[in-house]
Amino acid sequence: MRVLLVEDDNLIGTMVRLNLEQANFQVEWQRSGEAALQVLKSSRFDCVLLDIGLPGMTGTEVARNARRHGIGTPILMLTARDEVESKVAAFDGGADDYLCKPFDMNELIARVRAHIRRSQGALEVPTDQELRLGTAVVSLERRALRTHDGQWHELSDKEAVLLQFLARNPGRALSRADILEEVWGMDATPTERTVDNFIVRLRRWVEPDHEHPRYIVTVRGWGYRYEP
Repeated sequence: MRVLLVEDDNLIGTMVRLNLEQANFQVEWQRSGEAALQVLKSSRFDCVLLDIGLPGMTGTEVARNARRHGIGTPILMLTARDEVESKVAAFDGGADDYLCKPFDMNELIARVRAHIRRSQGALEVPTDQELRLGTAVVSLERRALRTHDGQWHELSDKEAVLLQFLARNPGRALSRADILEEVWGMDATPTERTVDNFIVRLRRWVEPDHEHPRYIVTVRGWGYRYEP
C-alpha cells in the first residue's frame, strides 16, 4: 500500500516514514505542498498524510486543489493546531480525518489502515453496478462519476458513500445528522457545514443547473432529499 507523506519537519517526517515502512507501507515523502500536488496528479496512492502548516501552499490548500482535480485518495491531516476553526477548514477543504501533534504512532498507523480499508471497501457491491443520480452516472467499478457531457470525475471515499446514501433513500428527507453518522461515523469531527459543502460540490456534477437543484433538494432546517 502506497502512502504519500507531506511534511516539512525532518524529524517528524523521518519518524513517520520509518514507522510506516516498518508496518509494510511504501512511503513517498514530499516536503512542500506544491511538490505534493504535482505528485498526486501523476501518481496513485492509497492514503495521504498531509501536514497543514507547510511553507508556501498550506496542507488545506493542497487538499482543496486535489479534490478540485478529482483526486479521491483519503487525506489525513497532521497538525499542531487543535482549534475548531482549523479542523473545520481542513474538513471543508476535503480532508477525511485530522490528527493533532504530538500523536501516537500506533494510532496514526491504525487510522491509515482504517481509511484505506474503508476506501477500498466502501463500494462492496457488484462491480458492474451503476447508480444514476440526476444527469450523472456513478460507476461503482471505477469509483467515479460521469457527468451529462461525458466527463469523468474520480470520487473521494466520502463523496462515494454520500452518493450511495442518497441513492438508497429516494424521496426521504435525510437530516444532516443522519448524513454525518452514515458518511463520517465516529472517526472524525466534521460539522453540518461540512455536509453542506459536500452537497454543493456534488450538485455541480449531478444537477443540470446547480444553482436551482431539482435532484438533491434542500429540506429547509433539516437536511437534503434525493428526488429521482
